[in-house]
Amino acid sequence: MELEIFVVDAFSKKRFGGNSAAVIVVNDWLEVAVMQSIAAENNLSETAFVKQLGGNRYFIRWFSPLTEIDFCGHATLASSYVLFNYLNVREEIHFETLEVGTLTVTQEADSRIVMSFPNQKPELVNDIPKNLLDGLTIKPVQVLKNRQAYVAVLASEDEVKDIEYHTELLKTLSPLDVVVTAQGSEYDFVSRYFWPDNGGLEDPVTGSIHAGLAPYWSEQLGKSELVAFQASKRGGVLYCSLEEDRVLVSGYGVLYLRGSINI
Repeated sequence: MELEIFVVDAFSKKRFGGNSAAVIVVNDWLEVAVMQSIAAENNLSETAFVKQLGGNRYFIRWFSPLTEIDFCGHATLASSYVLFNYLNVREEIHFETLEVGTLTVTQEADSRIVMSFPNQKPELVNDIPKNLLDGLTIKPVQVLKNRQAYVAVLASEDEVKDIEYHTELLKTLSPLDVVVTAQGSEYDFVSRYFWPDNGGLEDPVTGSIHAGLAPYWSEQLGKSELVAFQASKRGGVLYCSLEEDRVLVSGYGVLYLRGSINI
């Protein structure tokens, strides 16, 4: 069987920046083991599989090289980029998902892709896991968590850039990942994302966690429109805004590869 594959650098205007995601549009679902093997072979943060349900409605599933993921922002952006720019979709896209409901996506005139996510504001953690504190080389000033990750708030942007982590200790926090964040200088806030048990080591740009970070920093900074930077080696810029119980996370994408795979 031959399938068309796209690889898109999400949350970046420049190739080799942001976070790469593979996108495969299927007529029928492949076996889960096959989708997982494809994701492992691609060895990108995520491989998205997209199946049209009818009209502008699609079902989307995301796989890291290690496991199926229940919510991924950058691969949703990459999938939308492919549908809008290469598969002639002109209307608002509605992605159905296994865990987080319907995700609505639009593309603006300047090609920025806007995704509507459920608000996943984190809550304060009073009993902080010892392995979280020992797993980070800099002590957070505050720890929160949502359904996806522990949120370690650091004192400065420099601490976010300088922090290191101990993989084996953070693995014990599974199924939760760990994001570190601080107020930024050029950007409203910055972050880095570690997911050793679910995807690998450090995720270059994590759109989904901004459904939690944006509400937190909106409250801290007193503003509903924010620009964020994920300070990984590749780096990525995310535009965030709050609308009632939704968080709009948007960014740009650029095509790296279009080809075919044989399975």
